[in-house]
Amino acid sequence: MEEFRDRDHIKSFAIRATRMSPSQRRAYDELYGKYCVPPGSELIQPADLFAAPQNPVYLEIGFGMGDATAEMARNLPDVNFLGIEVHKPGVGKLLSAIERGALPNVRIINEDALVIVERMIPEQSLDGILIFFPDPWPKTRHHKRRIVRDGFVKLLGSRLKRGGFLYAVTDWVEYSEWMLDVLSRAHHLVNAYESYASPLPWRPETAFERKGRAAGNEIRELYFVRS
Repeated sequence: MEEFRDRDHIKSFAIRATRMSPSQRRAYDELYGKYCVPPGSELIQPADLFAAPQNPVYLEIGFGMGDATAEMARNLPDVNFLGIEVHKPGVGKLLSAIERGALPNVRIINEDALVIVERMIPEQSLDGILIFFPDPWPKTRHHKRRIVRDGFVKLLGSRLKRGGFLYAVTDWVEYSEWMLDVLSRAHHLVNAYESYASPLPWRPETAFERKGRAAGNEIRELYFVRS
């Protein structure tokens, strides 16, 4: 497989100036070693991070403040969730939710997903990949920053097991069209629907989704399966 190139490492996020609350900081400092996986350059086996390694592993890219992640983990105890997020306030909040809710099926990596998927996630090791409401980078000159782009999608597809899925959701119509085009070009992924997907009942409503609906934005979902 063609390697993920340096130019594909353009960051898909901007570091926000949001400060960590005292509770988020405390959770981050006290629980990081218990529930977080230190970023590095060595491959890991995602299933081995959890108490029930026989369960499927879903990788969530950019979980924000982690509310939807915690809800999915509570409602799907037989699924393991590995979340990647760069913003420490969200990591701290999810760490607190893991400890408070006794969620043994959640682990976190606090780093850039582009780097982690390339360096730490082995091929055919994931049962699902979740990308809920990624930054749409609406300005044309910023489209190169979008997380859903050809090189990274090719990399993601290689990390899925056969029959594994990639599930993406956005409230930007133009970005949904972009994602549909990019995903449809990926030779290892097949659209499970004719075009956009029906909402899956286990996906919780996210904070971004509520804001999007309030603004009158249309929610569009995509569900592709590794052939």
